[in-house]
Amino acid sequence: MITLGIDEAGRGPLIGPMVIAGICFDSSNLFKLKELGVKDSKLLSPSKREELYSKILNLSLSYKIYKIDAKEIDEAVLSSLKITGLEAKYMAKIIEELQPEKVYIDSPMRNTQKYLELLKKHLKRDFEIICEIKADQKYLEVSAASIIAKVERDKEIKILHEKYGNFGSGYPSDPRTLAFLKECLSKNFIPQEMRKSWKSIKKFIRDSESLQKFF
Repeated sequence: MITLGIDEAGRGPLIGPMVIAGICFDSSNLFKLKELGVKDSKLLSPSKREELYSKILNLSLSYKIYKIDAKEIDEAVLSSLKITGLEAKYMAKIIEELQPEKVYIDSPMRNTQKYLELLKKHLKRDFEIICEIKADQKYLEVSAASIIAKVERDKEIKILHEKYGNFGSGYPSDPRTLAFLKECLSKNFIPQEMRKSWKSIKKFIRDSESLQKFF
């Protein structure tokens, strides 16, 4: 059976893309992923994720990676689509393009049934889909996808570090990221890779007339 795992990296950061990865395997080869030590990307070091990256792709039958930039994320957040709808749209594209027999998805919503219904609106035909919270810890296909997505997201952040300096992870919980945000806004400058629809940024924009041009 051809199974597909889908996961994302970078849903919540202030800066950089959201990466959604889908990767197909012959289910008879999944034990090889386990032998490699594939697990949820959050449980692995950056060096281990990078080591596994090419090995996972070599074992795969096919894969697809989408990098969704800040502009598209902002447009979705400020529309009826929202970021959850944006994820569903791209996950559906991956399913349609790879045409698996069974799909495993790490749900971005607590209400997994609601997300599944949202996803199916973007699909042209029925697929067997397992949509669960923490699927990246339960299914090797999703663990593999989480690693691919995370490595690709880290590559993008490295490029941005070279462009802007080390601003940390890009997440609002990271003090270096917040310091970078405040420094940018103090100069009336918002990088195009920064998500202007995020609450952390919108507050600063509302409080500063000179920043209104960015929103």
